[in-house]
Amino acid sequence: QVRPVESGGGLVQAGGSLRLSCAASTSAFRIVDMAWYRQAPGKQRELVAVINSGGTTNYADSVKGRFTISRENAKTMVYLQMNSLKPEDTGVYYCNTNRGIWYWGQGTQVTVSS
Repeated sequence: QVRPVESGGGLVQAGGSLRLSCAASTSAFRIVDMAWYRQAPGKQRELVAVINSGGTTNYADSVKGRFTISRENAKTMVYLQMNSLKPEDTGVYYCNTNRGIWYWGQGTQVTVSS
C-alpha cells in the first residue's frame, strides 16, 4: 500500500502563494489519477483538485482560477500551486488517488491569515 508524503505548507498572508508537493512511491504512478484534498478545522475532508493520468485537470469551484495541479511522472510527484490564497483555504492538505484508496499521509498544514 502507498502512503503519500506531503510537504510545502506554511503560514501565509491572504493574497500570498504556496506550492505543495506530494511524493508517492509506486511504480504504477503514471497510470493513477491523482488528487489533492483538504480538511478545514471541524469540517470533512474535501476534494480540491484532480489530475488524471493523461494530464487533464479539474478543480473545485472554490479554487478554480487560483490553484493549479500538476504532476511529474518520472519523479512520482504531484504538485499544487496555490495563488491568491484566502483565509478559507486554511486546512490540512493531503494527496491521494482521485478515489482516496491509498493510506492517508500526515498532510501538510496551510494557514492563511487575513
